[in-house]
Amino acid sequence: MKNIIKKNFGEIRKLFQTGTLSPVQSFDLLSCLEFFSNEFYTLDDRTMSLLKSEISRITSIFVSDYTVSKTFCPDKEKINFHGFEDVLNSGKIVVLNMNIAEYKNLSKIIAAYLKLDFQTEVMSRLGNNKKIRKSVFISDEYHEYVTTTDSDFFAQSREAKCINIVATQSYSSIVNAIKDKDTTKVILQNLINKLWFRTDDIFTIEDAQKQIGKEEKEKVSTTIAENAKETNFSFITNSLVSKDSNISESYSMSTQKDFVYETNFFSQSLKTFECIAFLSNGFNILKPTKLKMFPYFKEEVNSIEKTNF
Repeated sequence: MKNIIKKNFGEIRKLFQTGTLSPVQSFDLLSCLEFFSNEFYTLDDRTMSLLKSEISRITSIFVSDYTVSKTFCPDKEKINFHGFEDVLNSGKIVVLNMNIAEYKNLSKIIAAYLKLDFQTEVMSRLGNNKKIRKSVFISDEYHEYVTTTDSDFFAQSREAKCINIVATQSYSSIVNAIKDKDTTKVILQNLINKLWFRTDDIFTIEDAQKQIGKEEKEKVSTTIAENAKETNFSFITNSLVSKDSNISESYSMSTQKDFVYETNFFSQSLKTFECIAFLSNGFNILKPTKLKMFPYFKEEVNSIEKTNF
């Protein structure tokens, strides 16, 4: 960087002298030069080496593969993504479609950059006079890309008219990803509408049970008792033999508060494409209900079966 600045110092000086730069551009360029001259180049060799190695480690992944390099480092005239300001203003859709098994580290890096840029642009619109346009953030396998900053974004994004739709295997998967149970709870409580499918994760089940709440349930108990005036032991049958006995039965019913849905309902009773829905209409929370979901491919499968027969 030092050599680049020295090599292009003449061009940089011309930019200042010709006055082609705006006040903002002049300030940014001057701040950049002052940073490298007064701070960056004064670092000791050990710190400089660490910075260079980390920068190389992060950037090398973008140039080590031909396909990746062509995708993320294209020629300037082929660039078609100009940031989320352009995306939000024009109503475009950005899709990250990377096989995490093939591009494990790269997919997480890109996902983190994209998500943070999107969140920053959405929240920046609250502090200026820009017209706030509705936006949507959708993430499947959310536990692979969750970060601790999501808790702050989800808490404030409603004011910025951003809808967040995320799907994860379980709540424990999120805890395992960010290593912080309290932050996980903050993220979850900011997601108002929830659909719980069949799960074996106790943390997910217990949290769902607590959020749905309890209701009065009837508990029935029956007791049968036998009384006899004379009882003898039979060595032939190896049992007690009663004479002049009577049998009484007592029946009692009481009500007590218990979870609306038992643990085995989440782990055993829910079938594929069935869920418990905890939804809001914008003003009130609707009564939690079991729903049967219809996959988008079900109609296609049914039509193929009819054709075959």
